Amino acid sequence: MVYRAVFLGRSLSIALLLLSLQEISGRSGLAHPTSETRSASTHTSQRTLAQTTGDPAAAPLYPSAAPPPTVNPLPNQRQQQEEQTIDADYRVSALQRYGSSTLWVGSWQGLAQINPASGKVRARISLPNQTVGALAIDHVGRLWVGTYEGLARLDPRTGAVTAQNFSLPSNRVLSLLIDTRGYLWVGTDDGLALISPDRGLLMTTLKNLPGVSANALSLDADGNLWVGTLDGLVQINTASASVMKRVGNLPGTTVQTLALSPWGTLWIGTPNGLLELDQAGQVRSVTPLRGQNVTALQFDKVNSLWIGTTNGLLRINPFNGASAGAIARLPSSRILSLSPDTGDKLWVGTSEGLAWVSMSTFRTGSHNTFRRNSP
Repeated sequence: MVYRAVFLGRSLSIALLLLSLQEISGRSGLAHPTSETRSASTHTSQRTLAQTTGDPAAAPLYPSAAPPPTVNPLPNQRQQQEEQTIDADYRVSALQRYGSSTLWVGSWQGLAQINPASGKVRARISLPNQTVGALAIDHVGRLWVGTYEGLARLDPRTGAVTAQNFSLPSNRVLSLLIDTRGYLWVGTDDGLALISPDRGLLMTTLKNLPGVSANALSLDADGNLWVGTLDGLVQINTASASVMKRVGNLPGTTVQTLALSPWGTLWIGTPNGLLELDQAGQVRSVTPLRGQNVTALQFDKVNSLWIGTTNGLLRINPFNGASAGAIARLPSSRILSLSPDTGDKLWVGTSEGLAWVSMSTFRTGSHNTFRRNSP
């Protein structure tokens, strides 16, 4: 009886408590969840769970972060190296005279026109790419500029520069030459191309060039094209753009520069010396230059041969090999380009800027504009 009384007393207390809570809920406006509310709540919970990792200890959700900024693709290794060095590189890689009063200077800082007699800079030309590898002037005076990102054409009458969107074997242009028909041969590091300057037409490409890279170009006495490559010389028939002959097994292997003599022999500069190829196909080595890294060759109007090497500039008698000695006081001993008999001077492109040598006194001077720390 005692336990039953206690139980009834506790039941009555619980009932009174529930009644009180119901009255409070009604006065405060609180409502019991309906089936619709429960459904929405369940849907929200499921959506939240779908966005979480399923880990009960995971951090609460926050608004999404902004998308990361767009990142351009990384440049290829060759382009990266060139872009890193171009601002600090003062090499004058190409010289092209036009008549007796104009010299075009191509460097790794761009293109400029100077008066070769006075050295005065007449114009600086903005190019699509400032790294100039080669220059050539066609039969109507247009300047063709080979850069490391393709080919451009300059009309000197208007100053207009036009990028040429030809499908070259490679955009890295190393050499240019106008043949006897007025066509433009373009040497790249992955083959040759032939262009009609007047029609603006790519006529043919030679992608499977033996030796791959067209480092240097020269015509012979018969109008055939010779190409200096990474593996010797290749002779090209200009009419058919086909390979006629290969000359391999040269000392130094790689042909870096070519020059045709006034009497029809081809002079060849390699990392291991200077060679002469006669019209019978015989090759001879020029003894005083054995072991020299020959990088530039040009004949002057009195038939002296000017030779640029990585160790200075020389002038030799091509008939007996006698040398007048090295030319001193240049911006650098690494010679890259030559233009003799231009404003009564030999203009010299080096790895550290532009210089000149008097053709009469052999006195030398540096051009103040094309050098490091120029004013």
